[in-house]
Amino acid sequence: MSAVNRFIQRRALPGVLPTLAGVQHPVLQRLYISRGITDMRELERGAAALLPFNSLKGIDAAVELLVQALSQQQHLVIVGDFDADGATSTAVLLTGLKALGFKYVEYLVPNRFEYGYGLTPPMAELAVAQGAELIITVDNGISAVDGVALAKKAGVKVLITDHHLAGNELPDADAIVNPNQPGCSFASKALAGVGVAFYLLLALRAALRERQYFSATQSEPNLAELLDLVALGTVADVVPLDSNNRILVHQGLMRIRSGKCRPGIQALIDVANRNAQKLTASDFGFALAPRLNAAGRLDDMSLGISCLLAPELGLARQYAAELDSLNVERRAIEQSMQTEAQAFLSQLSFDGKELPECLCLYRHDWHQGVIGILAGRIKEQFHRPTIVFAQGDDGELKGSARSINGLHIRDLLEEISTQYPGLIKKFGGHAMAAGLTISAERLDTFKLALSLTAKKHLTAEQLTAVVYTDGELPADCFELDFARLLQQAGPWGQAFPEPVFDGEFSLISQKMLSDKHLKMVLQTASGKLVDAIWFNADNKAWPDVNVQKVQLAYQLDINEFRDKQNLQLIVRHMVACQ
Repeated sequence: MSAVNRFIQRRALPGVLPTLAGVQHPVLQRLYISRGITDMRELERGAAALLPFNSLKGIDAAVELLVQALSQQQHLVIVGDFDADGATSTAVLLTGLKALGFKYVEYLVPNRFEYGYGLTPPMAELAVAQGAELIITVDNGISAVDGVALAKKAGVKVLITDHHLAGNELPDADAIVNPNQPGCSFASKALAGVGVAFYLLLALRAALRERQYFSATQSEPNLAELLDLVALGTVADVVPLDSNNRILVHQGLMRIRSGKCRPGIQALIDVANRNAQKLTASDFGFALAPRLNAAGRLDDMSLGISCLLAPELGLARQYAAELDSLNVERRAIEQSMQTEAQAFLSQLSFDGKELPECLCLYRHDWHQGVIGILAGRIKEQFHRPTIVFAQGDDGELKGSARSINGLHIRDLLEEISTQYPGLIKKFGGHAMAAGLTISAERLDTFKLALSLTAKKHLTAEQLTAVVYTDGELPADCFELDFARLLQQAGPWGQAFPEPVFDGEFSLISQKMLSDKHLKMVLQTASGKLVDAIWFNADNKAWPDVNVQKVQLAYQLDINEFRDKQNLQLIVRHMVACQ
């Protein structure tokens, strides 16, 4: 079964265009306006423009907990998560607390195959057994009702830092810092877990400064040194890049490009064959994060955290090499699972117009650590919310969900859980991604409930795959200088997408590379020749010597080969012109 049909649609612009006086290039003006920018202040990338921490609900109580813990040099245990956001959050908080003078700080990160997600009761028991006097969660905890209760019963205080949506019941923690908890007025709800951890450190440093804590024996740390980690975790977690997150990511990128990068991230950059001086936000998402995530998917995220915390480059490179090997293994497992999923889907009787509202797949031998990636791949190909299950323990199935714009997948799971009590054992997540657990024997019932519930929320328009573009590119913009301008105008990412343009081109030459990438030479309407590449093109349809003109949706890219730079188009969608 082939992917659904897609069509190109240009992004809407307001009837009256605001004036962005500081943006000189007219195309760049149009790009920003179509992404909702109405004021130059929204494009500010200096750290001084970050939102203040004092509007975070619970921040004062959290700071008081930490000030007391510092004065008594209590034993702190950070409980992280097994993805890149959780790993960077753990590294940020541990590094920052030690720089502020805490002496006894450890971390625990659950192995997804043994403990599951977050501060579960077994993880709480482990922290208590290690002598924790204060447990601090990062990138988890807002749903850890039972885990927090166990810790509190043992006399251990709990500070939760998280960014996930809260359920009906909040845990009885001593303090909760989460921009998405009820009653929090923090203006950005898009902070990643690592962003919340960073803000906690900013607030703690400010409180210690007011109390004249810093001295010749305890210097005040420069927390900006943590921004490379904050930037990586923010992009890796695919949270919306609102103006506040764009500042965090930009500041982290600037540190890396200027050579102020910690050894662990430098080692990941090296093993991914990227150039630190030219690193972009997309490199975080497509090169560094997959290698870091591979540890949590196949093994134990402690390996990834060890890489991020490595004190010198030689040791960091050893960890990075292990992460790279795990990522190679992960890709092989993913490819095998994708082949099996495609074979299953091809047997179904529906065609592109009759796809069910949601796709739900399961095989008993699929790898639990890779089902999230598979769900994302299937979602992208068929433009349908997708849930993929793998075998868990004790007759359970572990599921990973990925959604499309217009369907909040965590809210959908909550609705199913409410309407069909007991069907879902536990769940959590965001609008676009979620995890869940069900009994294996109830899979068919869950599929039916999923279908019935999704039908109420999804329209035919939402289920139509659209490639949004920023219109045609003027002839004088097919130049390296303009491509560089676009790169510098970011950071681009989730909810602030990289520019995509459309237009007709003459197809001068075409050849398939590695049986999956279509390499082309195109000619613009003005007669300029430009290279183009379409990754993972349909090798059954292309190359096609009968096609002379094509309609493209594409991005501008700078291709480097043997120290020479050339303009290249990255094709996102292509059809032959009639």
